[in-house]
Amino acid sequence: MKIHVIGAGLAGSEVAYFLANRGVKVKLYDIKPKKFTEGHKNPLFGELLCSNSLRGDSLVNAVGLLKAEIRLLNSLIMDCAEKTKVPAGGALAVDRNLFAECITEKLSNHPNIEIVCREVENPDEFEGIKVIAAGPLATENLTKWIVEKTGQDNLFFFDAIAPVVDAETIDFSKTFFASRYGKGDGADYLNCPMNKEQYLNFRENLVNAETVKLRDFEKNKKLFEGCLPIEEIAKRGEDALRFGPLKPVGLKHPETGEEFYAVVQLRKEDKEGRFYNLVGFQTHLTYPEQKRVFRLIPGLESARFERFGRMHRNTYINSPKILDKFFRMKTNPEIFFAGQITGVEGYVESAASGLMVGFFVWNIIEKGEPVPFPEFSALNGLSRHISTNTGIFQPTNITFSLIPSLNEKVRNRRERRLRISQKCLNEIEKFAKQFNF
Repeated sequence: MKIHVIGAGLAGSEVAYFLANRGVKVKLYDIKPKKFTEGHKNPLFGELLCSNSLRGDSLVNAVGLLKAEIRLLNSLIMDCAEKTKVPAGGALAVDRNLFAECITEKLSNHPNIEIVCREVENPDEFEGIKVIAAGPLATENLTKWIVEKTGQDNLFFFDAIAPVVDAETIDFSKTFFASRYGKGDGADYLNCPMNKEQYLNFRENLVNAETVKLRDFEKNKKLFEGCLPIEEIAKRGEDALRFGPLKPVGLKHPETGEEFYAVVQLRKEDKEGRFYNLVGFQTHLTYPEQKRVFRLIPGLESARFERFGRMHRNTYINSPKILDKFFRMKTNPEIFFAGQITGVEGYVESAASGLMVGFFVWNIIEKGEPVPFPEFSALNGLSRHISTNTGIFQPTNITFSLIPSLNEKVRNRRERRLRISQKCLNEIEKFAKQFNF
C-alpha cells in the first residue's frame, strides 16, 4: 500500500518519515521548489515562517512536555531541532536554514519516500489513504477542495511574522546580553533597554503607524491571541507592552545591575549570530512604517532589515465537526488531516500531530484500526482538542488544561506541573516500548 501525503511542512514531514521508517511506501507532494505560497520563500521542506523558536523546553511548560513526549517517539522534527539549535535561554530555537536542510536531506534520501514536486488540487485522484498536511497556507485550489469535501465554510485567522535585522547594523553599545532570570547560558538574548520617555514615544508611534490594507476576504479577520501583532498589543493600554513582549522583569544590566522601564529582546536567527529577530514583534505594519518605528528602539536606529514582519492567512478547519480523535474524517476515514490546518497551533504541536497521524495510519495498515495514545499525555490532549466540540472552535497551543488532572492535590503550581509531566512521560515511555518506537 502506498500512502499519499500532501505537504512537506513540519506535520507532513513527520507523517512521511514515521511511515517510511516502518517500511511503508510514501508519496510526498509539495509545490516547492517550483512554486511558493504567499508566506514561503525557502525552497526546502520544514520551513519555519514565524519565529525560529520552538518555545520553552522545561517540563513546567506544556510545550516542554510535548517536546519531551515526541522525543521519546523519535520525532524527525525534534532530531533536526537538536542538531541545529542556537542559544535561546530556556527555549529551544534553531538556525532555520540548517533546520530545513536537515529535514529535507532525511526525507530526500529515504528509500521509502518518493518526493513529487507538484500542486495537488484534488486529492480524490489518489486511491487509498491520503493525509492533508498542507499547513495554514494551503493553495487556493486545495482549499476549495477542502471546503467542498468537509461541507463547512472555510475558517481562517491571521498569524504574524516577526522582522529580522542584520547584526552588523545594530549599535551594540546601547544593548546588553542577558537571559531573563539568567536562564540558559545566562546571556542568550540581546536586550535593547528603554527608559520611560523612550518607551512612551515608541508606543505612541507604534499605535499610530500605518498598517497594511486588508483585502475584502481578509476584513473579518480572527487574530490568534498567542501571536498577536505588536501594534494590537500596544493598543490595549499604555502598559500592555510592558506586561507582554517588552516586560523588563528578570533583566538587569550584567555590569551595572541597572533595571529598566521596558526591554526589547532580540534572539539569534543563526548559529553565527549574523541576524537577529525581534522577539514578539509580529506585525501588520507597512514596510516603510516598520523601518521608521522599529528604528526608535535603542540600538536599532540604523538597523537594516533582512526580513520585514508581515501578516499572512492561516487556514484551519472546524475539526470537531469534521475529524475524529485519530485526525481522520468522520465521513471519509481514508482522509486524514495533520498540522495547523486541524487547529493545533505552533511548530511543536504541528509536528506532534503529524507523528500521531503517521502512527494511526500505520495502525490501520497493520491492525485495521488505529490505537489511541495514552489518556494521560500531552499528545492525547491535542487529539482530544481537535475532536471535542466545546462551542466555538479556535486554534490553540498545547496547555496543561488539555491534560487530565492529578488525583492528588498539589498546591504548588510548579510541583504540580512537574508531577503531571512525569506521569505523562512514564505513560509515553511504556507506550513507546510497546510499539517499538
